[in-house]
Amino acid sequence: MPFDNCIARVFTNTSIYRDAPAVSGVYGISNAREWIYVGETDNIQARLMEHLQEESTFLTDRKPTGFAYETCPSHSRMARQNRLILELEPVCNRRPEQRRPDRGTQGRLTG
Repeated sequence: MPFDNCIARVFTNTSIYRDAPAVSGVYGISNAREWIYVGETDNIQARLMEHLQEESTFLTDRKPTGFAYETCPSHSRMARQNRLILELEPVCNRRPEQRRPDRGTQGRLTG
């Protein structure tokens, strides 16, 4: 099942500060065509802000425009992240040899 509360949110400073909680959970970053990355963290808001400030990574090369999240306790985050990765197949969570070379981009997702 996708994110429990999958409301379209814009991947901007304003939206992250307004809509993303500073609590434990999982999150996904997307663009109009695909899920780009799914992660887990102690602080959803802070981690999304870190991603937003990244430059020249595989994630930023995919032109992220939106995000989703759900809160969950730390003991269940990894399992929930893994289920979402299996279901949504985000491009940055794939091994490099499994990534589609859409624009010939190469790079690594940091952190």
